[in-house]
Amino acid sequence: MSIRAFGVTVGVRVNDARTLASLSDWLPPGSRRVAARHVDRLYSFYVNRSGDRPGFRPFHTLYCGHQILHRSEIESELYEEFEKDADSYVASTSTARFFVHAGVVGWDGKAIVIPGRSYSGKTTLVTAFLRAGATYYSDEFAVFDRKGFVHPFSRPLGLRIEPCDRQTRKPAGELGSTTGSLPIPIGLVILTEFKKSASWNPQPTSPGRGVLGLLANSLSARANPESAFGILTKAIEKAFILQGVRGEASEVVRQVENSFRINSIWNQENNLRLGRNIHDQPDQSAETEAHRCPEASVP
Repeated sequence: MSIRAFGVTVGVRVNDARTLASLSDWLPPGSRRVAARHVDRLYSFYVNRSGDRPGFRPFHTLYCGHQILHRSEIESELYEEFEKDADSYVASTSTARFFVHAGVVGWDGKAIVIPGRSYSGKTTLVTAFLRAGATYYSDEFAVFDRKGFVHPFSRPLGLRIEPCDRQTRKPAGELGSTTGSLPIPIGLVILTEFKKSASWNPQPTSPGRGVLGLLANSLSARANPESAFGILTKAIEKAFILQGVRGEASEVVRQVENSFRINSIWNQENNLRLGRNIHDQPDQSAETEAHRCPEASVP
């Protein structure tokens, strides 16, 4: 099977066709099946379905190219590892979109972007915004097109369970939220990190600091820094940027609502203040073909 997501082609081989059905929920968001003779990255699943036998431990193995990516007695761990690796590969090599580690929610047609790596607390903030009525876009990546619009990358949220530090997957609908399907412009960027017992007292900061905060959490900026800088500058040129240490996520949501009044009135005033062109449209051009690796051919 070959799939394409954001211009990147990934191949999957399995030893049991039933694995493909199990894998469908773990493919990169926006994936579509394609007929491809060459792929950019090739995964192979060997799922041992020989059953329980005395003294026998049925290991399952996931390969990336010729190397073992993960080996476990628990089949679901292979899918989890595939998801992490495939998402990261697409995000770091796509030439059709620019990816930043960030949580994203939509509110009244504008994106709130919260850049941050794993363990930075961005999923906690995203969850709090969803409970307050925001639309879900992502808790992992902000996906930008060339015109600076943010596209959905919506998987179930990965909520951490303490103290074992395992993740549980929770669909946005279980939090009372809907999932966004259309690209939207940025209205607010929140540059923050969690500190226990801290109070949220953010300060407005410059677009330059906003761009740097996003670049610091990107995966592919070094490959083409000029393009990355141009995309992010375009993305935040009409957005508010807030920076500050936070405590409880609910306090951030409450102050963002009260201070910036992210509703239709705020949007109308902001559009007038910033001179937003009502004809601004997202980049809907066809996906750019990723570079092909002939050594990763799929028969």
